[in-house]
Amino acid sequence: MFLIYAITSALFYGLGDFSGGYAASKSKVLSVLVVSQAFGLATATLALVVMGAGPPTGADLAWGLGGGLCGAFGIVALYRGIARGIVAIVSPVAAAVGSIIPLVAGFALGDRPGFPALIGIALCVPAIILLSSSSGAAASDGRAAKSSLVHGLLAGLGFGLFYVALSRPGVHSGFWPLIAARSASICVALVVLVARREPLVLEKGGRAAAIMAGILDMVANLFFVLASSSGMLSLVAIIVSLYPGPTVLMARIAFKERITPARAVGLGLSLVGLAMIGLK
Repeated sequence: MFLIYAITSALFYGLGDFSGGYAASKSKVLSVLVVSQAFGLATATLALVVMGAGPPTGADLAWGLGGGLCGAFGIVALYRGIARGIVAIVSPVAAAVGSIIPLVAGFALGDRPGFPALIGIALCVPAIILLSSSSGAAASDGRAAKSSLVHGLLAGLGFGLFYVALSRPGVHSGFWPLIAARSASICVALVVLVARREPLVLEKGGRAAAIMAGILDMVANLFFVLASSSGMLSLVAIIVSLYPGPTVLMARIAFKERITPARAVGLGLSLVGLAMIGLK
């Protein structure tokens, strides 16, 4: 079942990323972040009520809190890198680091995938980079390139640690760690918003997209927790990191964006990689 959960998580992450990107094109990024995270928290709370889990342990909440802080750090680093640097460097680096950290952590914690799954991992890592690549040409400014690399590394570090943290609580914890994670990220976003003295305002065209981004992202988190509870972190994280695939396809369907050759190769590699991982 972990494969189905992980693929579903990647699908919802991709849809949420698409919705969040659309909302951010209409309104200020921090406002979109706060609103989307708030609706994500509401979604996690609803899931918790439906599941009927018992009270969490301090360790479960600590893992969730740590994961939320890491995730918020990754988002801020990514947005700052995209705003000030070169997207063609920031996004692929963040995607690669964000997938490799939980992969290494999984191996360190005792994951031992079979040979077909190892081949699948070897195919999915370059697929993640290709799917995250931008069609924009990289600038020749060395300072901008260096800044983009640093922001991409920091963003990937935050995302990778977020995946690792969410995978550590046991099955008994239910979705409590997600409540803690989202609460932490909302606090971080609000602090940054206040520090920058930005008003919490969403333009009319981006309100629904921001709400959907938060709901879809949290559903993806819920499936990630289910996947990591029933499968190896090394495999789950690699599959989930393929989330740019659905984003690329949605951009093609909704906005008629051309799928670049690099992304087409990434889609192909991801499909073959998933098939190999399914064989374990």
